Amino acid sequence: MGILNITPDSFSDGGHYLWIEDAIRQAHLMVNEGADLIDVGGESTRPGSSPVTVEVELKRIIPLIRRLSEEVSVPISVDTSKPEVMKAAVEAGAAMINDICALRMPGALEQAQSLDVAVCLMHMKGIPATMQHAPVYIDVVQEVKVFLQRQVDRCLAAGISADKIVVDPGIGFGKRPEHNRRLIDEIGVLLDLGQPVLVGVSRKSFLPIKMTGPNRDRLSAQYAVQAVANGASLVRVHNVGMTAQVLRESRNTV
Repeated sequence: MGILNITPDSFSDGGHYLWIEDAIRQAHLMVNEGADLIDVGGESTRPGSSPVTVEVELKRIIPLIRRLSEEVSVPISVDTSKPEVMKAAVEAGAAMINDICALRMPGALEQAQSLDVAVCLMHMKGIPATMQHAPVYIDVVQEVKVFLQRQVDRCLAAGISADKIVVDPGIGFGKRPEHNRRLIDEIGVLLDLGQPVLVGVSRKSFLPIKMTGPNRDRLSAQYAVQAVANGASLVRVHNVGMTAQVLRESRNTV
């Protein structure tokens, strides 16, 4: 899953793709490098970020999703928690809802069910503005698993079919570095939920702070490879080419 943030303040690529033609070129590049999905987001969820209005989010992403759905050969995912944005994005051509709030916002579950597209349910402790303020767990893996099971059950009860549900442990969302590493190591525990697991480790803050550019992307890719080896079905990344390269290298050494 290639990340395409149409925001001025995302932690890694904020401001890079605000012009629609730049975003279109980046999407084509990611597809050419091997992306199977393009995840479009119009609201930063980095630690300390503040939400934007529905109107701002729609203005940022809907024209782009409409263009991408016509021009690229892979499905488009929308990274949003707002029911109004979900509806507009799917009407514009998005085939998946990637929600960091796991459809817990008022009306989100009902909206997702009515749209009948794939959904990704992510674990997050707190909200982006405060989630990294000393998060505490007794057993992070089990607590994330219990949360995700609860959200899967809500979706099933609402009429969303199991084959449309993906789960995400939320690396970097209300977790300390040791929590993130343990979740990557123990992805297999989440497979007990019976749903595909998506993992997003790309350029996250738990990576060594002194690493920048290609070195950081390569380390991100190595964590992505580890996640895949441990059972992840999808990895959400900024540098698709680097990740595809490291995945190929890992397979050639097995």
